[in-house]
Amino acid sequence: MAASELYTKFARVWIPDPEEVWKSAELLKDYKPGDKVLLLHLEEGKDLEYRLDPKTGELPHLRNPDILVGENDLTALSYLHEPAVLHNLRVRFIDSKLIYTYCGIVLVAINPYEQLPIYGEDIINAYSGQNMGDMDPHIFAVAEEAYKQMARDERNQSIIVSGESGAGKTVSAKYAMRYFATVSGSASEANVEEKVLASNPIMESIGNAKTTRNDNSSRFGKYIEIGFDKRYRIIGANMRTYLLEKSRVVFQAEEERNYHIFYQLCASAKLPEFKMLRLGNADSFHYTKQGGSPMIEGVDDAKEMAHTRQACTLLGISESYQMGIFRILAGILHLGNVVFASRDSDSCTIPPKHEPLTIFCDLMGVDYEEMCHWLCHRKLATATETYIKPISKLQATNARDALAKHIYAKLFNWIVDHVNQALHSAVKQHSFIGVLDIYGFETFEINSFEQFCINYANEKLQQQFNMHVFKLEQEEYMKEQIPWTLIDFYDNQPCINLIESKLGILDLLDEECKMPKGTDDTWAQKLYNTHLNKCALFEKPRMSNKAFIIKHFADKVEYQCEGFLEKNKDTVFEEQIKVLKSSKFKMLPELFQDDEKAISPTSATSSGRTPLTRVPVKPTKGRPGQTAKEHKKTVGHQFRNSLHLLMETLNATTPHYVRCIKPNDFKFPFTFDEKRAVQQLRACGVLETIRISAAGFPSRWTYQEFFSRYRVLMKQKDVLGDRKQTCKNVLEKLILDKDKYQFGKTKIFFRAGQVAYLEKLRADKLRAACIRIQKTIRGWLLRKRYLCMQRAAITVQRYVRGYQARCYAKFLRRTKAATTIQKYWRMYVVRRRYKIRRAATIVIQSYLRGYLTRNRYRKILCEHKAVIIQKRVRGWLARTRYKRTMKAIIYLQCCFRRMMAKRELKKLKIEARSVERYKKLHIGMENKIMQLQRKVDEQNKDYKCLMEKLTNLEGVYNSETEKLRNDVERLQLSEEEAKVATGRVLSLQEEIAKLRKDLERTRSEKKSIEERADKYKQETDQLVSNLKEENTLLKQEKETLNHRIVEQAKEMTETMERKLVEETKQLELDLNDERLRYQNLLNEFSRLEERYDDLKEEMTLMLNVPKPGHKRTDSTHSSNESEYTFSSEFAETEDIAPRTEEPIEKKVPLDMSLFLKLQKRVTELEQEKQLMQDELDRKEEQVLRSKAKEEERPQIRGAALEYESLKRQELESENKKLKNELNELRKALSEKSAPEVTAPGAPAYRVLMEQLTSVSEELDVRKEEVLILRSQLVSQKEAIQPKNTMTDSTILLEDVQKMKDKGEIAQAYIGLKETNRLLESQLQSQKRSHENEAEALRGEIQSLKEENNRQQQLLAQNLQLPPEARIEASLQHEITRLTNENLDLMEQLEKQDKTVRKLKKQLKVFAKKIGELEVGQMENISPGQIIDEPIRPVNIPRKEKDFQGMLEYKREDEQKLVKNLILELKPRGVAVNLIPGLPAYILFMCVRHADYLNDDQKVRSLLTSTINSIKKVLKKRGDDFETVSFWLSNTCRFLHCLKQYSGEEGFMKHNTSRQNEHCLTNFDLAEYRQVLSDLAIQIYQQLVRVLENILQPMIVSGMLEHETIQGVSGVKPTGLRKRTSSIADEGTYTLDSILRQLNSFHSVMCQHGMDPELIKQVVKQMFYIVGAITLNNLLLRKDMCSWSKGMQIRYNVSQLEEWLRDKNLMNSGAKETLEPLIQAAQLLQVKKKTDDDAEAICSMCNALTTAQIVKVLNLYTPVNEFEERVSVSFIRTIQMRLRDRKDSPQLLMDAKHIFPVTFPFNPSSLALETIQIPASLGLGFIARV
Repeated sequence: MAASELYTKFARVWIPDPEEVWKSAELLKDYKPGDKVLLLHLEEGKDLEYRLDPKTGELPHLRNPDILVGENDLTALSYLHEPAVLHNLRVRFIDSKLIYTYCGIVLVAINPYEQLPIYGEDIINAYSGQNMGDMDPHIFAVAEEAYKQMARDERNQSIIVSGESGAGKTVSAKYAMRYFATVSGSASEANVEEKVLASNPIMESIGNAKTTRNDNSSRFGKYIEIGFDKRYRIIGANMRTYLLEKSRVVFQAEEERNYHIFYQLCASAKLPEFKMLRLGNADSFHYTKQGGSPMIEGVDDAKEMAHTRQACTLLGISESYQMGIFRILAGILHLGNVVFASRDSDSCTIPPKHEPLTIFCDLMGVDYEEMCHWLCHRKLATATETYIKPISKLQATNARDALAKHIYAKLFNWIVDHVNQALHSAVKQHSFIGVLDIYGFETFEINSFEQFCINYANEKLQQQFNMHVFKLEQEEYMKEQIPWTLIDFYDNQPCINLIESKLGILDLLDEECKMPKGTDDTWAQKLYNTHLNKCALFEKPRMSNKAFIIKHFADKVEYQCEGFLEKNKDTVFEEQIKVLKSSKFKMLPELFQDDEKAISPTSATSSGRTPLTRVPVKPTKGRPGQTAKEHKKTVGHQFRNSLHLLMETLNATTPHYVRCIKPNDFKFPFTFDEKRAVQQLRACGVLETIRISAAGFPSRWTYQEFFSRYRVLMKQKDVLGDRKQTCKNVLEKLILDKDKYQFGKTKIFFRAGQVAYLEKLRADKLRAACIRIQKTIRGWLLRKRYLCMQRAAITVQRYVRGYQARCYAKFLRRTKAATTIQKYWRMYVVRRRYKIRRAATIVIQSYLRGYLTRNRYRKILCEHKAVIIQKRVRGWLARTRYKRTMKAIIYLQCCFRRMMAKRELKKLKIEARSVERYKKLHIGMENKIMQLQRKVDEQNKDYKCLMEKLTNLEGVYNSETEKLRNDVERLQLSEEEAKVATGRVLSLQEEIAKLRKDLERTRSEKKSIEERADKYKQETDQLVSNLKEENTLLKQEKETLNHRIVEQAKEMTETMERKLVEETKQLELDLNDERLRYQNLLNEFSRLEERYDDLKEEMTLMLNVPKPGHKRTDSTHSSNESEYTFSSEFAETEDIAPRTEEPIEKKVPLDMSLFLKLQKRVTELEQEKQLMQDELDRKEEQVLRSKAKEEERPQIRGAALEYESLKRQELESENKKLKNELNELRKALSEKSAPEVTAPGAPAYRVLMEQLTSVSEELDVRKEEVLILRSQLVSQKEAIQPKNTMTDSTILLEDVQKMKDKGEIAQAYIGLKETNRLLESQLQSQKRSHENEAEALRGEIQSLKEENNRQQQLLAQNLQLPPEARIEASLQHEITRLTNENLDLMEQLEKQDKTVRKLKKQLKVFAKKIGELEVGQMENISPGQIIDEPIRPVNIPRKEKDFQGMLEYKREDEQKLVKNLILELKPRGVAVNLIPGLPAYILFMCVRHADYLNDDQKVRSLLTSTINSIKKVLKKRGDDFETVSFWLSNTCRFLHCLKQYSGEEGFMKHNTSRQNEHCLTNFDLAEYRQVLSDLAIQIYQQLVRVLENILQPMIVSGMLEHETIQGVSGVKPTGLRKRTSSIADEGTYTLDSILRQLNSFHSVMCQHGMDPELIKQVVKQMFYIVGAITLNNLLLRKDMCSWSKGMQIRYNVSQLEEWLRDKNLMNSGAKETLEPLIQAAQLLQVKKKTDDDAEAICSMCNALTTAQIVKVLNLYTPVNEFEERVSVSFIRTIQMRLRDRKDSPQLLMDAKHIFPVTFPFNPSSLALETIQIPASLGLGFIARV
């Protein structure tokens, strides 16, 4: 493709600019080969002639089409060059507020200097499991890719984060670690991230410092290995540090600081524990005052010190070790104040008793004299002897600084080792992900050894980066079978060889360090001799012999040789180290232990950047003297070794690259400095990646995507069945140069610029098509409009012309008449006007002429007087001037004559002396005289001119005076005439005034009379009108009041109704919130339960101790099973727990906090079990005693009946007492909890209230049972009495007679008396027991008060903890408190239940005895009486023989029943072949039979086994939707059966009479109903999770990526990270896939007989998941935010709504959950330009938050060039309009949110007696009863 095809008119290019780096311009004419100048038009409106380079003739870079600007991946740009990269980054950063951008495999992160809401847990969940190219660029995407590759490829990973100081490297590394901790599921258990973050304050204090570029610059690099186990959960971490800048300890540049820890110590010097350190202000120490900037604005060093100490405590560094660290640091500060005095040029001394040295020795625990000696001397060892040599002052100062740096480096290593110990885990590490946080390329005005080492390390990292990029490119080409051609890319190896090879810079530096007299100058000369003119990368500065230049990959850097040798040696005298090792301070020798056994370098650069090489290295065989040799290695050699180890680690992992960019040096938020950005892009390798990509085939398309995008460029005959061949044919026609593209197996590869060319062709074709369409449509519209207008015009013309003709005729008639009238009228008017004007003219002329005459007279008179005055004045002036002139002339003459005389005298005097002198004087005198003569002549001429002027003026004055005199005379005559006329006028005026006065007096009298009459009339009328108005107003007020009363009544009614509706809605919302909170607690409990099971299994596997039959028991009482129900499981657990406790502690290294919690919980459960057992024993004893007393009771019918009556009364009174006590307890609790409604314990109080209410209702039920029993007794009595009418009375009389005869009356009286005493004693005992229970309730209230106080104390303690520990502690306390409260409440309910059961049993015993007594009496009746008078049968509740709808089974068959009916049942067969809910009906019929038998143990056992078995099935097959749906349906049906047949009136009203007969008779299973309800909630939540897991992979592909409407969405060019194709390939999910899955879910639920209301709730939850996931992905994918995608989404949503209509589910609330997605799609389609558009958007998007609206507008991207981007000003307008909206700042929707579920009662019409058990279930051992 020729350049002339691209560089055409209106093509846009980039030209260099000194300010903006690159500036955009537009061509004004086509470029032709050979042109030397391009005519350009700049964006600011100027025209420019751009001259091409005459040597290269290189044209400026072309600009990418607007459609490609702002792409997620820089490699997606068609033109890959520096200005395109810079512009794309700027547009994303400034306009779209996007800080992350891909550049191939590199993530470019720009520091926004502002907190952004893009790092929450919802964002982490959105990126979890996604492909790296499917979402917008993010650090989480890189972390997810590393995590996924680690799990998939079984290969360790590395994330390399680099950049300048302040670019955000540490923050990026922190977010990557947070992502790993969250997705691996270990955030709440291992807490590795918290521990690593807790190490940050420590590492920042000892490794960070203030520099000129950053207030908190990391002066070291670190590599953190995050370890994972086989299940890829975090188990530990390890930190390695590199390049600690030791030189900063002893020297700081201007405006810089030492490490933060020194200033923190000085700021905390006044603390009591720091008194011994003897610290002061930072300005008092040499090591902290050199920079002159001891303070950082906005940073409190004292508070930072507290954070540092707190972090040390959290990481296990004890107080003693902390004080030891501070002692060493304080000692370093005091050591810096040690000064030396020169004794001579080769020796020095320290002043005696030098205070800084004394303090240093005291803190370090060393001898003062010995340290003082070795600071001023050194030991020299030869082969035979050892010498002690004094050193100079400069050498001593350098040795002191070297010692301080060495101590600090050792302390740094020691702290890092202890941090790693805190992060270490004993579990074997399976794999790891390393995060390398290291700064990038550095170049300053003065570069020394530190920058040399840093840039050397960056050369190595860049080489590894280039090789990795090259390798990936090669793999891609080989995979696609593209011919592989070598790409020329920058190879760092020559530069690395220059530095590290033999005779390289480091080698020569080490060699020079070994020379006795080696200096920096000699080393520089060796460098020049070795490399100058031999290596192209090495240069010598022109003006310096002590520096050298290296051409690095990023830039040329000039290094100053001064200090290289000293920094490389890093000399520390061995004698000083020995003195420190002999310290009495125990911690100090620990720092130097590794010196004796070090075999790997632990001290790096002279700058001190210390690499801690903890990389596993194979052990080598030790050789004699190796330790000493290793200890003497130079810093450069050590650094080179550590760098090699780092590269080995990185090469053994799969790298991922994050390049952090600092947008400006002023930390302004979202401000982009192009110059600084370009410098960093060049230095970090991003542009090199672009160059490598551009050298090959950067643009890659699949054949299907290419066909879909460029179908418009093909003709119909070109389209073949084979897409690949079609694309080949088209490309050969469009691009003639075959080298510009290559065909791979699945993709087409394009050279740089080809996609832009194809886009240009596509846009031209579309534009031409649009023009043709517009031309045709506009022509048709105009023709149609013309014909219509023509017909209309003819019709209008016809009517208009007729109307005009008629009007014209009428006009002519009127014109003629008007002309005649006008003729006569005008004649009259003109004549009349003429007469008036003539008369007026005469009058005016007379007055005007008189006026003019008078004026002329006055003027003549004035002129005459003025002439006289002028004459006099001028005469006086002339005389005065003459006199003055004469006087002056005389005076001048006198002066002149005097002067002349004097001169003459002088001349005469001098004449004798000098004739020449005389001549000169004479000449001068003549000149002066001539000058004076000329002046006099000039004055005479002026005088003559003035006199002539004066004469002329006098003549003019005289003539004017004559004229004025004549005018005055005429005016005097006129004045006399005017005086006479004036007198006549005055007399006439006086007469007229008199007449007027008389007329006015007459008029005033008449007017006064009329006014009086009018006033009287008006007053009368006013009075009448006022009365009428008052009457009208009163009527109106009456009507208004009546109307207002009606309206107020109506308003009050409406207000009350509205308030009632609002309160009802609020109560519903509160109920839903409570339900959601409760269900979330159940969900959390089930998760903890599963975790507990997993831990037990792991512990069992670790111990290798088989434990058959071991079952898990709920650790908290918020479970679905009550504790007393599962006593057997508790017993097993408690028996096993003590045996397993000790071996676990000894053998298994686990989380001790979790183990201690479990151990404490087990102990509490044991205590509670013992208390329950004691209570049970006590109750049983009471029952036995009551039974014993009852057996002693006389068997007398009358006494028994009386006893029953008393017992009933007693029970009634007892129930009343219990009810009153419960009401008092409820009132006390409400008063107690009222102040703390918002406290964390409020839900627990509500639960307590609900449970107490249920107890009260249960007591009412018991009361009703007592009444029923009474009615039964009465009916029995009535049944017996009719049969004994006469006979019974006769018998009684006979009995009384017999008793009288036998003297038994007294005995009967005694028996009755004893019976009364017995009843009285029983009443007393019952009273005492109830008093005890009331006392227990009061004790419980007191315990609640104590618990409240304890919670307040815990809250106060928690407030003193740091935020992280505070949150964790509060959560633990809250969980423990809620658990204890639930347990206590459950225990109370259990006690109440036992009491009620005991009373029921007693009632049953009494009823049984009454029945036996009646039977005994019936036996005494003769057979004849029975035959003659048949007895009506007694109404006994149980009818065992006639009962239907029950199933009987043996107790030993219970496990078989559960196994066949639950554990081994296949839902698919049951759902297809059997009635829905059959297992639930069978289980309930078995429960009914156990209830019929009054066997509480059997009921308890069956229900327990059922619940546990359902849980086991769901745990085993919980991922199967059919299984979960089947058991959710059956659990709900079982729950409905328990309600339907409970005997409660509320549930019985829907039953038939036969079903009411099947109600439970002996047991109230309300508590089990609650347990089953909780189980149903858990199953529902599991069902939601299962369907979410099934739907989640389909949603994004089907709702967003797939083109349901083909051809609407164009496929945009993409980069290296290809997104999922929107074309439906095999295996790609579409909208039809989602609809089919929804149909499958719906049909399965319907087949299983799930309740319709429950199905609606499931559908609502499914649609919420679809809407939330779709919207979240839309908000995180820039390529999806376009107009065409909005249309696709709206169409997809309409299809979902159609599905709801087909299933009759529109009223389920599912459509409302899609409202945010619908509004987001509408937002993509509406206009976004004007203020009216902004107002419409704000009113339309009420379901979206402000953050979501702004995000969509920022991400909006045109797919075609015809669309327009959203302007920044429009987005700001939207933000201003929405600033008052109060909504959540959260960006994403909570896709994990589960709506609270309810289970509305749904009775079954199926009769139990009609149910048949199929043989396929294998339940032949049960029988129908």
